[in-house]
Amino acid sequence: MEMHEIDFLIIGAAKSATTWLQQSLQQDPNIYMPSPELHYFSRDYDRGDRWYLSNFSEEKNGRLVGEKSNSYMDTQEACSRIWEKLPKARLIAQLRNPVDRAYSDYCMLYRRGEVGRDIARYLDPRQGAGGRFLDGGLYFQQLQRYLDRFPGDQLLVLLYEDLKTDAHTQLSRVRDFLKLDGNMTPVPLSKKVKDKAEPVVNPTLRRLLRPLKPVVARFRDNTGFKNIRSLFVGEVQYAPLSTELRDRMADYYAAESEKLGALIGRDLTGWLRGHPHEGARQGNAGALHPS
Repeated sequence: MEMHEIDFLIIGAAKSATTWLQQSLQQDPNIYMPSPELHYFSRDYDRGDRWYLSNFSEEKNGRLVGEKSNSYMDTQEACSRIWEKLPKARLIAQLRNPVDRAYSDYCMLYRRGEVGRDIARYLDPRQGAGGRFLDGGLYFQQLQRYLDRFPGDQLLVLLYEDLKTDAHTQLSRVRDFLKLDGNMTPVPLSKKVKDKAEPVVNPTLRRLLRPLKPVVARFRDNTGFKNIRSLFVGEVQYAPLSTELRDRMADYYAAESEKLGALIGRDLTGWLRGHPHEGARQGNAGALHPS
């Protein structure tokens, strides 16, 4: 596989059902995508092109080749690196209401024991601005970096909320963008790829045991280890996203989302308040053609 043979990238955003999109595309025999997120152009660029291309072990054989790494949206350096290596690649961004996206991202890291229960510390703009959770939803800034380099017809922007309404249409937009013939049945939405309701080891205990993680890794598939682990597993109780905090986050994203709506030709009135189709205007459902 050569670098120029990679046809498309799903660049994000995180916690916006991009794994659903990837798995739906992987059902098509005319597409090849490695399942792991490679994060090459963001986190692992120092590993070099040879390492990156080694993850595409299949022969191209006339298929479209792509990969998904959500960090390509919010890692500033990723855009210029992709432009340098893959200037002809088609780029797909699937975006979610940034308030819900930030809360979902927080829950994922809380579940892993990587953040504490003081939700305001991470999601309140008065404390968490500039951090991972809030910065991840600055979509207009992130997309503008790509549009400064790539032609608008190489970038497709989709909304997670449209997926929830009509998954078939969402997948058809992607397939049209990739110039694929025919229709495909998407992965059922009822199949949650990463379900935050699944019981896990208590996050506080996970933090305490983190130094032992390299030691116990070799025993993960051991029946005895699984039996012991089951004694400490339970459903995670997440800190709720209060109405007050949601409103504060919505205000924080208001100007950014207004610019995003103008960019993609959508009236996003109500999007930040959890009503994505309230007054919504469907603009160009394909690639961008910014003025």
